[in-house]
Amino acid sequence: QVQLVESGGGSVQAGGSLRLSCQASGYIYSKLCMGWFRQAPGKEREGVAIRDSYGVTSYADSVKGRFTISQAIAKNTLYLEMRSLKPEDTAMYYCLVDTRRSWCADYEYNYRGQGTQVTVSS
Repeated sequence: QVQLVESGGGSVQAGGSLRLSCQASGYIYSKLCMGWFRQAPGKEREGVAIRDSYGVTSYADSVKGRFTISQAIAKNTLYLEMRSLKPEDTAMYYCLVDTRRSWCADYEYNYRGQGTQVTVSS
């Protein structure tokens, strides 16, 4: 069982920055995919960024060049650095983990956190 707890969300003005953190605990696999997706009210879930065991990353086109995913393996923590935030980035952000693979199969997961809210005002 893996537990994921997100933090770092908040309210910022357009152009601002935030760093989200996802602390993982429980049985930590050495090979897995980790990432972030978001969901705004009334909208479909959107994959934001993923990172596999080999350090390969992938980003949604809407966040490329603005968001950076990284991992502190020793701390079992995943980060999402968000810069140049836009109102359309407003959503609940969820951390995801797929322990079934060492690579990422799109944004599939078998564990996710409870989410952290990001609100960007214009």
